[in-house]
Amino acid sequence: MGELAGGEFTQGERIGAIRLIRSEHVGPVTYRQLLARFGGARRALEALPELARRGGGKPPRLASQQQAEAELAAAARLGVAVICLGEAAYPPTLAALEDSPPVLFLRGQGGFLQTHAVALVGARNASGNGRRFAAQLAQGLAREGLVVVSGLARGIDAAAHEGALAAGGGTVAVVAGGADVVYPPENAALTGRIAEMGAILAEMPLGTVPQARHFPRRNRLISGLARAVVVVEAAPRSGSLITARFAAEQGREVLAVPGSPLDPRAQGSNQLIREGATLVQSVEDILEALGPVDRLPLGEPAAPFQGAAKTGDAGDAESEPARRAVLELLSPVPLAVDEVIRRCQLSPSLVQTVLLELELGGRLERQAGHRVALVV
Repeated sequence: MGELAGGEFTQGERIGAIRLIRSEHVGPVTYRQLLARFGGARRALEALPELARRGGGKPPRLASQQQAEAELAAAARLGVAVICLGEAAYPPTLAALEDSPPVLFLRGQGGFLQTHAVALVGARNASGNGRRFAAQLAQGLAREGLVVVSGLARGIDAAAHEGALAAGGGTVAVVAGGADVVYPPENAALTGRIAEMGAILAEMPLGTVPQARHFPRRNRLISGLARAVVVVEAAPRSGSLITARFAAEQGREVLAVPGSPLDPRAQGSNQLIREGATLVQSVEDILEALGPVDRLPLGEPAAPFQGAAKTGDAGDAESEPARRAVLELLSPVPLAVDEVIRRCQLSPSLVQTVLLELELGGRLERQAGHRVALVV
């Protein structure tokens, strides 16, 4: 499993990683399971048509070597670094997540991805007081040597980045589109400063204009990079609360700044506090929740590939009864993978193999919270 062992990728390994994640029906979880099962991207790509056949679907479209080479060449022209899961430069906090992106695009200084970080997120239509307080928190965290992570949106996000830069500290902007795409346009100057003094990180390919479906994926990276997520003003159904939910699922600290019950922008953050989030009134509250930073491990070992077969392959005779049992349980309503395994009373490796084949056959999709659902 050399391509997940750490170190520096060869050009061939990098091309293989891009080809695999750009192939049809291959997402981050599937990517990791395929590498665990086949030991490398090249062998995984060769196996995809047969796996899809077993899952009852057509052979998936495979990304070509020319496509991957063109993607790498475009990044090189723009001065964007391409970091693959398994490389030493990959953020260790992200590497521990089951759905960590196989490929990341970086503009700026990669050292900030190897440093303890706190995420500050909040409303786009933030109040003046909210923006000022977010900037103050970011300045205080930066002075303590912590990197400030946010999403480069207007409002609280922009204030957090500005505060960290004003203190001479590091900040990482995780964007929903390509690393070369400025969004929103009014943050063009701030984007340039972060690219020069901090880091801009993206999962989506270069040139991608952000769309609504990209932002939840971006939010899981914001929380995944950080040791704690602080919410400063958030409406009840805001993206900031999605980030807080991801943080809780990833084992990060969740903190929130209280606000007036008369202000709709404070309803989400107040609700988080009611549900157990740590109340934040100062930088000291955040530092106390984190504990001594120098005692925190920067990254945990990579998440195990639950049930992925390391050697051999379940044949049709063994997997067909398991496939029937799994399909009887699944529906368009998402179901937790652990629940599927429990109800089927089959080995985790066999269930995961069936789920992998169904996904590659285009019959199943993975959703947040380690849940799966049939495609209708």
